[in-house]
Amino acid sequence: MDVSAIVGEELKAVEFVEDFLQLRFDAPLLTFYAWPHVLFPEFSVAYGEPEYRNALCAQINDKVVEASLEEGNALTIEFENGTVFGLSLREEDLDGPESGSYSETGGAADAQEF
Repeated sequence: MDVSAIVGEELKAVEFVEDFLQLRFDAPLLTFYAWPHVLFPEFSVAYGEPEYRNALCAQINDKVVEASLEEGNALTIEFENGTVFGLSLREEDLDGPESGSYSETGGAADAQEF
């Protein structure tokens, strides 16, 4: 799956919806059914840790410089300031059959699960 359409896009919104997370860009939408880690140059923050929500939201208005989804391995999104959102897609780290979905248009019609 190619998530490169978000490269050069600003993160517009971080949405917490019951038990999942959505990242909105101009048009593309990433939905996470598992919680990504936030990796800063000097430390990382995981779901449930203090400041996790703030770490995600702090990237709003920052541009994506690199994005990749390697099935069976990881999804990574790197921002201009060096912060990375990372989600393991290794079988031993998964809680369910899907870890999320990606829609290039932001709509349900073209959403692909990963």
